[in-house]
Amino acid sequence: MVERLPAPPPLGVPVHDQDEHWMQHALALAERAEREFNEIPVGAVLVGADGTVLGEGWNLNIADHDPSAHAEIVAMRQAGRALANHRLLGSTLYVTLEPCAMCAMAVVHARVARLVYAATDPKTGACGSVFDLLGDPRHNHRVELHGGVLAKEASTRLTNYFRAKRGKPPLLLP
Repeated sequence: MVERLPAPPPLGVPVHDQDEHWMQHALALAERAEREFNEIPVGAVLVGADGTVLGEGWNLNIADHDPSAHAEIVAMRQAGRALANHRLLGSTLYVTLEPCAMCAMAVVHARVARLVYAATDPKTGACGSVFDLLGDPRHNHRVELHGGVLAKEASTRLTNYFRAKRGKPPLLLP
């Protein structure tokens, strides 16, 4: 079954106005992670400055037996291969959960311009919740940060994943 997303805003609209569109795309990837791989439902999409998808991914660390295969890393690896470059200049990374320390530092090292996330992670979030790695002034690259885009949808999906693992009924998605 192919999931259809709403059409993106017309060209010329500032990228910031497209945040909900791309977060919907990341949420669809998160749903795929859970449905097809029984992974924690986190999805990520990396979008170039021109609005093209450079890479996308979802958690695969359980399926691939790879502790580094978080959605963000999978998307950035795909983008790096597509661009034949380890620098992802001018790009925006959309992810359904606040990145952990590993992913936050990968964003810095890749020189991603913007990071937009949905739900905060009060246990391992490294973009302001537990740590603030992106805001550390010692880094030679600054990442524009925007959290909370479609946070309720992402948070409910994550909560329901863990409720199902514990045999509890799901909460209603907003």
